[in-house]
Amino acid sequence: MIPKLNPELALDASIVAFSKALVAAGFSGDIETSYGSRLAVATDNSVYQALPQAVLLPKSTEDLVILTSLAQTSSFSHIKFSPRGGGTGTNGQALTEHVVVDLSRHMRNILELNLEQRWVRVQAGVIKDQLNAFLKPYGFFFAPDLSTSNRATIGGMVNTDASGQGSLVYGKTSDHVLALKTVLIDGNVLKTHKMATFEAEHRAEQPNSIGRIYRQVLDSCRQFRPQILAKFPRLNRFLTGYDLEHVFNDDLTEFDLSRIITGSEGSLGFVVEAKLNITPIAKYKCLVNVKYDSFESALRNAPFLVAAEATSVETVDSKVLNLARADIIWHQVKGLITDVPGIEMQGLNMVEYNSESQAEIEQKIAALTARLDGAIADKTDGIIGYQLTYDNAAIGNIYAMRKKAVGLLGNTAGRQKPIAFAEDTAVPPQNLADFIIEFRALLDSHGLHYGMFGHVDAGVLHVRPALDLCDPAQEQLLRTISDQVVALTAKYGGLMWGEHGKGYRSEYGPAFFGDELFTELRKIKAAFDPRNRVNPGKICTPFNSADSLVSVDGQKRAWFDRQIPVAVKDSFDSSLNCNGNGLCFNYEENSPMCPSSKVTKDRRHSPKGRAGLMRDWLRLAQQQGVDVLAQEQHLLRQADGITGLWQRIKNSLAKRRGEADFSHEVMAAMEGCLACKACAGQCPIKVDVPSFRARFLQLYHSRYLRPAKDYIVGNIERTAPLLARVPKLVNFVVKQKATAALLEKTVGYVDTPLLSVPTLAQQVGQRYSFNLAQLTQLTADERKRTVLLVQDPFTSFYEAELVADALQLLEKLGFNPVLLPFLPNGKPQHVKGFLREFAKTAASAAQFLNLLQQLGLPMLGLDASLVLVYRDEYHKALGDKRGDFSVQLLHEWLVQQSLPKVNNAAEYALLAHCTEKTALPATEKAWQQIFSSAGLSLKPVSVGCCGMAGTYGHEAQNLDNSKALFDMSWRAPVEQFGTEQILVTGFSCRSQVKRLVGDKPKHPLQALLAAL
Repeated sequence: MIPKLNPELALDASIVAFSKALVAAGFSGDIETSYGSRLAVATDNSVYQALPQAVLLPKSTEDLVILTSLAQTSSFSHIKFSPRGGGTGTNGQALTEHVVVDLSRHMRNILELNLEQRWVRVQAGVIKDQLNAFLKPYGFFFAPDLSTSNRATIGGMVNTDASGQGSLVYGKTSDHVLALKTVLIDGNVLKTHKMATFEAEHRAEQPNSIGRIYRQVLDSCRQFRPQILAKFPRLNRFLTGYDLEHVFNDDLTEFDLSRIITGSEGSLGFVVEAKLNITPIAKYKCLVNVKYDSFESALRNAPFLVAAEATSVETVDSKVLNLARADIIWHQVKGLITDVPGIEMQGLNMVEYNSESQAEIEQKIAALTARLDGAIADKTDGIIGYQLTYDNAAIGNIYAMRKKAVGLLGNTAGRQKPIAFAEDTAVPPQNLADFIIEFRALLDSHGLHYGMFGHVDAGVLHVRPALDLCDPAQEQLLRTISDQVVALTAKYGGLMWGEHGKGYRSEYGPAFFGDELFTELRKIKAAFDPRNRVNPGKICTPFNSADSLVSVDGQKRAWFDRQIPVAVKDSFDSSLNCNGNGLCFNYEENSPMCPSSKVTKDRRHSPKGRAGLMRDWLRLAQQQGVDVLAQEQHLLRQADGITGLWQRIKNSLAKRRGEADFSHEVMAAMEGCLACKACAGQCPIKVDVPSFRARFLQLYHSRYLRPAKDYIVGNIERTAPLLARVPKLVNFVVKQKATAALLEKTVGYVDTPLLSVPTLAQQVGQRYSFNLAQLTQLTADERKRTVLLVQDPFTSFYEAELVADALQLLEKLGFNPVLLPFLPNGKPQHVKGFLREFAKTAASAAQFLNLLQQLGLPMLGLDASLVLVYRDEYHKALGDKRGDFSVQLLHEWLVQQSLPKVNNAAEYALLAHCTEKTALPATEKAWQQIFSSAGLSLKPVSVGCCGMAGTYGHEAQNLDNSKALFDMSWRAPVEQFGTEQILVTGFSCRSQVKRLVGDKPKHPLQALLAAL
């Protein structure tokens, strides 16, 4: 039995008092002080970890004013704060041991759009891709492009002066900021925009903090302008730190205070709104993928590509390409980056052209390809081939692969993982190739592995050396390399922090700026934040302050991970390997990635959040002397007896009385998971929440009683066959209002599905019955026409007509289908953490299926969520004892068959199961191919999760979220196409449509059967 876990990290009394005072003052946002909530924002995409005292999530500018005004009172004037956006920083910019102010959950509103003047006004929590999705119908976009664009907030972009692909043409965030609204630490609201210098001088006369800020910035930037121009490098990137250079225009007649705030990393105030200029979307695009025999060749060829008037030039090395080949993303791009026969591709430049004129873009492409063809023929410049596309979707897929490169590097095997700390160096583009050769020599001298990619047109390189920071010697190596890279970039006229901000690298600021200019930075900090209360330690400290800057030697995640035994870390590698890249925060409603994160907007309910909770739970368990792996083995061998049951009853009563246990916080996060496994397919690190979730549930319920609904769900494969003997009686009872009310109140179960009437047995009789002896006697010709249909509990007992239709379809195609006897699969047991029972179920099913495998006959299943259990969870539970049996999904087998053509003009829309399309990315194309070969039209529709996910949507505690998820991405296409036109592959999805719309859509096989 696991012990009670209580982190010894009590909240400061003043934080508790401040939280209460906020509520009393009218703060309308969320206030979170639980250990789990704080832990969820204790990390980002960096190597660092800092546990805050509280997390405040304002809903409006007024909330920020209340917060900062209250913080000025004597009781709370010592409390410090750090603004936070998407939490994707690679250098700990938003990490703090004080109070986090997170603007990403609620402040996501797009406030105003002016197409005539080409600007948009947004709240700071708006996500970059969210904004561009809003602007696209109007023909515009917000230009700075980031690899984290589907979760990075505008506030975060402003505070890091973010830029990325295409910056040579489109610039960085500061080039697009027209105005900012910032709440200062004293409660004043500062509105900044470009103005005449005399107007700024007039504002400097105000007798308040705003006047003080204008006076100091005017003085620093005007008095020291010659030094500023001499020191600041001539780069496409900004150095973050405060942009002293661009506050004034060239002749000092215009002044823009926003340039100081942009790139300030939240150290000056809380940016709450931004007015941004927007750029027309080019009508014509072309992407040319140029292939090279070496990475150096790709780098040295980049200036030629830039000179060829490309909009952007992105590069990746062979390590990144090879990692992409093993990821789900490769399915989308492999046709555009084919291998060159007989030559190994070691580098790739992705060259984009944009234009308003088709003739112009074609002329540029013709000139480029002529040069490339010549280089290939002459075997010069290392160019070995190229491919081009004008297709916008294909171009988007290529960039999705490039954007995913950051996360993919974290998915390398072994304990040494590529990590972010010197990953955004920037040097003048003409120096890049020589710089990289020396950079690689530096890393090679330490015997390190690494991958490289970046924006070669801007001289920016992303490098992540592989280190195991749990090894103290390698942690020291991080410091050594950081110092060496700072010196190396200075040698080549560049910066170590060319794109991702300083954060914990702020200690290098004084040496870069020099004493004179760094003193001016400190004076500006003092004007905004005299007591160092806003993101303290980042960029600089206030003038005359004795406080210290943060350092690359700051506390790292690895310090905590070292406390977990190596064997436990290896066993729970899915959670321990999470590097915080945050792809699971993806805002896109039609993406299947982590529906619970989308619907709650709570970082705890994301794969990153759950992985972080799990890794700290393992750490705390180890501190209590718990051998987690031994405890698991005990639970797998035997159930606790009467003594254990009595202890669980007592523990559960204590829980009901409010007894604290960190395990309850972890449990709450795990219960919110839909177990859809989209994370396992889409996360570049392959964080598999359902796998470690099931293990946690088993451990948790060794201490606490299980709810009744767990037993109902876990035993559904045992009870369904029994209930199906009297389906009309069961359905009659279930349909009674009193029954529904009783189930909801006592068990927490709603909208109980009805059993099939007539049953499967009544529909098919003995026509397809299984006889092993007869199957072993089949002739070779008979074997070619025989297929075995594997049953699952959901379709066989709750959607029997689908199984009957599948059998008929197989017959129509000229095959002899055999319906295998129903045998539990174990999926429901696994979802609820009944792992001992699951292992027994899996062993029994595997024994039977391995016996059938010897017949050499194809075995087919209808529901992906269960068939995929045979491929994943069975391997983890049984190991070598799993055997080599194979169960295909119907479409995997059908796509290999010859189908008769039909004359049918019907057009169908395909809504695929999220588990299926993330684990099997070819699913939608396979169904399209099947329908096309039969002369039918099928169009995949991009949707996220339907909100049902097995029994998740039937649990009362999840009902609101289940409906909200359906409304998020399913309702619109269902209403657009109608239930007669949509085809839905998942049983759960079809059930959800029926529950919330009224009519049940068909499975693709049923439309195929009807057409044939």
